[in-house]
Amino acid sequence: MRTSAFVYPWDVDGDPEAPGRIAALGVEQVTLAAAYHSTRALTPRHPRHRVVTAAHAAVLYPPGERWDGRALRPYAAGDWAPGDAFGEAAAALAGAGLEVHTWVVLAHNSRLGAEHPDTSVVNAYGDRYPWAPCIAQPATRAYLVDLAAEAAVRPGARGTELESLGWYGLQHLHAHDKTGGVALGDAGQYLMALCFCPSCRDGYGRHEADAGELAAAVRDALEPVWRGAPSDGGWAGVEKLLGERLAHATRAYRDATAQSLQQDAVAAVRAAAPEGFQVLLHADPVSYHVGANAGVDPAHILSVADGVVVPCAGGTGLLAPFAEHRREGTVLAANLTVVSGMGGSPGTLAADAAAARGQGATELRLYHAGLASDGDLDAVRSALAGP
Repeated sequence: MRTSAFVYPWDVDGDPEAPGRIAALGVEQVTLAAAYHSTRALTPRHPRHRVVTAAHAAVLYPPGERWDGRALRPYAAGDWAPGDAFGEAAAALAGAGLEVHTWVVLAHNSRLGAEHPDTSVVNAYGDRYPWAPCIAQPATRAYLVDLAAEAAVRPGARGTELESLGWYGLQHLHAHDKTGGVALGDAGQYLMALCFCPSCRDGYGRHEADAGELAAAVRDALEPVWRGAPSDGGWAGVEKLLGERLAHATRAYRDATAQSLQQDAVAAVRAAAPEGFQVLLHADPVSYHVGANAGVDPAHILSVADGVVVPCAGGTGLLAPFAEHRREGTVLAANLTVVSGMGGSPGTLAADAAAARGQGATELRLYHAGLASDGDLDAVRSALAGP
């Protein structure tokens, strides 16, 4: 199967050995970050540094003129990725024979929420999630669509992978995270992800759910959960907590909002891209799920994009719902973590790849060539070389 490794520009820029080392793993492609959230990352082999601190979400290239005069605009990177860091890394990787695709993080931006708090998701208690731009707001949607088009279609890129193109919720590691004291479960996490900003309050009304009634119902439903009652059971658990009428109204509104944004963003990328440019989404096949792997309807998203990148660190079961709707040429990429220190299992990569193929995967994504230790990379190289 065609295999791509995730890479940051700072893994490559300033390290002349990096492109050849990545190519020697046996991958054909790299998925190189062009727009990325704040992070602290190891660079265990770089000749100049060992830790990179990206202080805020940023584009890793000079932002274009389309942003002139706009309040919502991408932030340039600091010294962790100066100038056209993406372009420099892309050229070096292409020189080693690797096909370059962009990696674009969209609705996940803590600095945007800090500087423009009205853009953020607001939960039923009135708490804002500054890391989570509300994708229902017209100005935020326009910003995300334009960011997708610009960051995806960088010079030399042959395709893109769009991450966080959907709703975000509570479950985000935020600084020194202290939110694990109550097990919210799948249903509780959904209720804590519901947004009550003005745009969303209007949206619920269009689906015959009064926003005030809904917010009160969410708070009432969660009260036993805060005291330790379970809130699992998937969507049935949401219906049990919130009641079928309100549960279905929220899901109808949120699914429609996410789907229209996904359609608009993919269309904008295609309009900006050359012929044959591949557009994939990082996706979860359960539409009410939130986060970096946006919850989607498999049939819908595979009618819009060229395919999906599916999280498989916990097993390959999420591939099957997409495989049911695969068409000729559809990409189903299994995303496998190969950093043992982050819970990955590079030693079982061959078996994991076989399992993914059995569930319908057509390609592999390896997270992450820059973060992995030498031992992890040796295991990847061995697995991709085959028996």
